[in-house]
Amino acid sequence: MRQIIIAGNWKMHKTVAEAVSFVEELKQKNHGTEVEAVVCPTFTALAAVAEALKGSNIALGAQNMHWETQGAYTGEISPAMLKELGVKYVILGHSERRQFFGETDQGVNLKVKAALAFGLVPIVCVGETLEQREAGTTEEIVTLQTEGALKDLTPEQVAGLVIAYEPIWAIGTGRTASDEDAQQVNQSIRQVIAQRFGSAAAEAVRIQYGGSVKPGNARGLMSQPDIDGGLVGGASLKVEDFAGIIENCR
Repeated sequence: MRQIIIAGNWKMHKTVAEAVSFVEELKQKNHGTEVEAVVCPTFTALAAVAEALKGSNIALGAQNMHWETQGAYTGEISPAMLKELGVKYVILGHSERRQFFGETDQGVNLKVKAALAFGLVPIVCVGETLEQREAGTTEEIVTLQTEGALKDLTPEQVAGLVIAYEPIWAIGTGRTASDEDAQQVNQSIRQVIAQRFGSAAAEAVRIQYGGSVKPGNARGLMSQPDIDGGLVGGASLKVEDFAGIIENCR
């Protein structure tokens, strides 16, 4: 049985003080281990949040990283730096990184390999635009992104990571894929994993859904056989909403 993983992607929100206050409150509400909870603050808040999370069952994630260990890459963060802070997960290939910063499947693949080399768990994002969905190419696009991000990995490496299916048209728009539509795409991703890396990896890998996940729709989404959690944006910024999503996935 795959453990459900609910990860909050705070994006460019929350000061250090706000981040610490959030997790202190979340710790009071998050009990049990049926659902793995992850918070992904901004880089500036990682160290303080790591300290605040000590002794809790909430994991720490980062929102991005470079694939090099060190070097002349102004403004970037390396996997070694994240590991030193106690980061467990790192979001890679988010559509906003692709859209605004020109990230490619090849670059995501380099980052995935670097993350794994440092013992970080990648949350690899894939997803289609509204135009691609309307053109009927959703599964083709998602397959290309999945295969590109996971190129040259071993079955064991794939089994231990997380894939997040995030339809771009549902991110921050209030629109959500139906339970059945999300299940169909997640199932197709698992089939791609099975074809490329074997059935054991496909059964083990956790595949999230992301895109306007809220307390009200979480239970229906997570009840689908191939949806193993959520990558949550806007609803992860309020403790009540994020805790509500976690509670509704138990």
